[in-house]
Amino acid sequence: MAAPAPAAVLHRVGAGQTGAGPRRLGRRVALHGLRAAAAAALGVDAEVHASDASFYDTPRGGAITMGNLFRVEAGLSSLAALVLLLAWRRRASWVPALVVAASALGAVFMYRYFDVGVLGPIPNMYEPTWQVPGKLAAAYAEGAATALSMLGLALSPARLAAPGRRHRGGAAGDRHPLPS
Repeated sequence: MAAPAPAAVLHRVGAGQTGAGPRRLGRRVALHGLRAAAAAALGVDAEVHASDASFYDTPRGGAITMGNLFRVEAGLSSLAALVLLLAWRRRASWVPALVVAASALGAVFMYRYFDVGVLGPIPNMYEPTWQVPGKLAAAYAEGAATALSMLGLALSPARLAAPGRRHRGGAAGDRHPLPS
């Protein structure tokens, strides 16, 4: 039996029904790949921060310790990854991932190269080395998540149509002119 023609294959997966061709299908696949990679990078960041948080707890405690800030970062990274994966039809789902990853990357570089001291209730987190376990892995993951989120935000269409639905306006000839 002969292989089906490409148009028939596209029609079966739903791309032909929305008027989308192979280019649109390829873009969707690429965006799903970007989402998965960015979510994985955010997951690595969350795991590193969650596992290293206990190393930064101070004996005297307090509400805002480096350990608690690490736990908050782990939670925010996990939440951003979930938003990215669950709200995949929304272009705005890239924004939390970008904000969390870029702010974490900025913080790791700031506290690696600058001794800013205590900032109000935030403790001094200066560590002038990359040799701390997990720090380099977290920085790579945050950098990757930042770059992937920027790329995903740039490549995402402003609005994704639901599968099997055409644009609301219909064909160009179906539109009625506004009354004068």
